[in-house]
Amino acid sequence: MPEASMKQLVILSGKGGTGKTSMAAAFAHLAHDGQSPIQTVLADADVDAANLELVLCPERIETHNFSGGSVAMIDLERCDACGICKQVCRFDAIQSTPDDYHVDPITCDGCAACVYQCPEEAIHMEPQTVGQWYRSESLYGPLFHADLHPAQENSGKLVTVVKQNARLLAMDTGCQMVIVDGPPGIGCPVIAAAAGADLALIVTEPSVAGIHDLGRVLQTTSHFRISTLVVINKADIYPEGTAQIEAVSAELCVEVIGSIPFDPAVTEAMISGEPVTLYQPVAPASLAINQIWLEVISRMNNTELKS
Repeated sequence: MPEASMKQLVILSGKGGTGKTSMAAAFAHLAHDGQSPIQTVLADADVDAANLELVLCPERIETHNFSGGSVAMIDLERCDACGICKQVCRFDAIQSTPDDYHVDPITCDGCAACVYQCPEEAIHMEPQTVGQWYRSESLYGPLFHADLHPAQENSGKLVTVVKQNARLLAMDTGCQMVIVDGPPGIGCPVIAAAAGADLALIVTEPSVAGIHDLGRVLQTTSHFRISTLVVINKADIYPEGTAQIEAVSAELCVEVIGSIPFDPAVTEAMISGEPVTLYQPVAPASLAINQIWLEVISRMNNTELKS
């Protein structure tokens, strides 16, 4: 299949806990086993708290280290303990004892000011492994995902690595779609996950936080000119909030294409490590998600690919 036929769907949410990953897992199942199978590659772009793997239970077949930054290192044999490095460090990362100087890797920001100021050239920057990314095989197709180590930065870069490898495999194997389970919020990881997407599907919930953060993520996708649709999860628990979501979406000219009722089957499916559409195909949530999936496929088939 030619590259131009491949589409990218990114599933986003303004906040965590709206049901975004449950939706992504269900879409993966429906794409593989639904009434009109679609060959897909999956990507979990929530590298700070990846959990699509927990639902799909894939087998890891590749593990790769991710270097996201550098930390200053002092060569004690060349260091003459002049103290200039400690003076220029704005992050108090240079520590000294009566015997030597050393760098605290946790507080070092990687700015390299000490490297440039050291008269003995005794300091160098050393790349650090800050996470891993994986290629796995699930029942529903290849899955690319990653883990960023706690308190590490560059999650946007790691998201790009995950997405790029998913896209390249899809191109190489003629897959029709890449489904990306994006991170919550509006930060750099979200922008990286949404880059190049043909369609963004935002999963929200009728709560005060959900309504507020929906507006922020809609403004983000609008700014980057990404075609966007909205789905309301647990829509029946707070009808007034659901009405507010519909109003916010209408104000921003974004269509709400479906609502999912509160359904304990979703939680039960997650505990069982299965997509809800597989766990209980006729559960209210499963039936609603199936209709949403069909609508998403219809919209994507009518969406021109971005150059």
